[in-house]
Amino acid sequence: MNNSIRVSCTKKNLKLIRDFVTKYLQSLALSDVLMNQIVLAVDEICANLIIHANNEDPSKYIYLTITEPKDAVQFEITDNGVAFSTHDYKEPDILEHVRVGKKGGVGIALVRRIMDKVEFTTKGDANSCVLYKKIK
Repeated sequence: MNNSIRVSCTKKNLKLIRDFVTKYLQSLALSDVLMNQIVLAVDEICANLIIHANNEDPSKYIYLTITEPKDAVQFEITDNGVAFSTHDYKEPDILEHVRVGKKGGVGIALVRRIMDKVEFTTKGDANSCVLYKKIK
């Protein structure tokens, strides 16, 4: 089974990514809830990279590779856009966002609640986000 995909940085390609991740995860016999949560987390990171890091520039690409370390599934998403700064990131108050009806700004917090580990790294002009989820 193919475990990697490359897409240009346009929002229309988010559906390709969701479909690719869903198809891959179907072979792992996960619950529908867990599968949907994982797809949501991967989609959120890819959307952020496409929109914020690469300004929806179709001449730029993001790469997604799925692997299965022991009793887990791992997603590595790489690009060459503007790196996400974990040092500047401040966890939002999700309940306050809901209370005031603010849209956006909670994606990374949501991903961190869904996945067991989220790591952002940069080496040269290459950025990587690794999402790790225990599945057994």
